[in-house]
Formats: sequence, C-alpha cells, structure tokens
Amino acid sequence: MKKIIIIGGSKGIGNAISTSLLDENEVINISRTSPQKTHPNLTHYTCDVLTDNFPEIEAADNLIYCPGSINLKPISRLKLNDFRNDFEINVIGAVKAVQKYLPILKESNQSSILLFSTVASKLGMPFHASVAASKSAIEGLTKSLGAELAPNIRVNAIAPTVTDTDLASKLLRNERLIENIKERHPLKKFLDPKEVADLATFLISEKASSISGQIFELDCGIVSFKI
Repeated sequence: MKKIIIIGGSKGIGNAISTSLLDENEVINISRTSPQKTHPNLTHYTCDVLTDNFPEIEAADNLIYCPGSINLKPISRLKLNDFRNDFEINVIGAVKAVQKYLPILKESNQSSILLFSTVASKLGMPFHASVAASKSAIEGLTKSLGAELAPNIRVNAIAPTVTDTDLASKLLRNERLIENIKERHPLKKFLDPKEVADLATFLISEKASSISGQIFELDCGIVSFKI
C-alpha cells in the first residue's frame, strides 16, 4: 500500500483524487478544511499552506499539490498583491511542500511529485494574466525539478481546462455561462473532477514509470484544436 500526501485534498480536484486513491492507498490530506468524508486509510492535518508549517510525516511515496486560484480581472484592475497572492498559493506553496517532503520521497523507490498548471499557460486568454503567470512558473518548476530529481523521483503536471468545482463556480453560475463554456471547447464539454483524478492516479502509478517532466493538457481540445 502506497502512502500519498495530498495538499489541498478536501475540495474540488484534490478531493476527487483523494477519493479515487483511498481504497488501495494510505492518503494523508493536508488542507485548511477537513474532508467531508471518513475512511480508515485517510489521515487529515489542518494546515494553511501559506502561513503554517507542514506537519512532520515519516514516510511517503507520492506528493500531490492541488491548491490553486482563479483570479480573473483585466490587467488594469489587477493589483500587485493579486500577482503576489496567486504566486504564493500556486508556486511558493508548492515549493514549500516539495522542500519539506523531499527527504522522505527520496527514501521511496517509487516516488513522484504531481503539480497543477492551467490551459491558460498555453492559450492566451483575456483576464488571466495573474493566474497564467503563476501557473506558467509551475510548468517551469515541473521541468526543472524533473531534471534535477531524475532518476529517482518523477515530476509531472496536469493543466486542466474549466473543471466543475467550487473554485470555478463563478464561471459556471448559470445555464447560459455553462453552455458558452461548452461551446468554446471542441469536445463541447468541460471537465468533471473525476476525469482529472483519473489522470492524476495514472501519473503517480507504476504504469507511468517512464514519464517525467511533462505537462498534460487536459483541455477538451481547446488548446490543440481550432474548429
């Protein structure tokens, strides 16, 4: 049974990943809020990644960092603190987690790190300047760490499009917006969190043992296709 640390596993994509892994793995969730579920394989630590020290954990095989932000404003309305805050939650929090748990990950013979970017890092989108800047840093971090930690620790990232979570609720707040978002994607849909969890589960598994330093665009075609 693998031991998997999930930062931000109580809601949204993190919660979906946790749920998909619990039956066959020991999951350690670290987040500000407690998960709305209990399971004998689930351990929770309450922690704010920006202000608190991460808990001491003796062993782990995988680290998944899920916290993110969707701060969509015109550049004229974005404050410098918007950029700082998005960078803190998306990048500094991830670096802090990697530095904290790298020693125990190095002790595993099947370890990997999974981070999260966004399709907005590849596809220029209005009002995404702050989040795209910070998530683009995650993509650079993924490739740099993948090279530095090879061959013992694999590092990959998923770049999802709009996903049906609380974080994206403002984008999906009524039927008109939902249909508009579906229509923008060549596959005429957006993501369910379980779809992201399925890819995450694969990327930390032995089936992905030859994959590192990659950014996976889970995009319903919006980045790759013009239809």
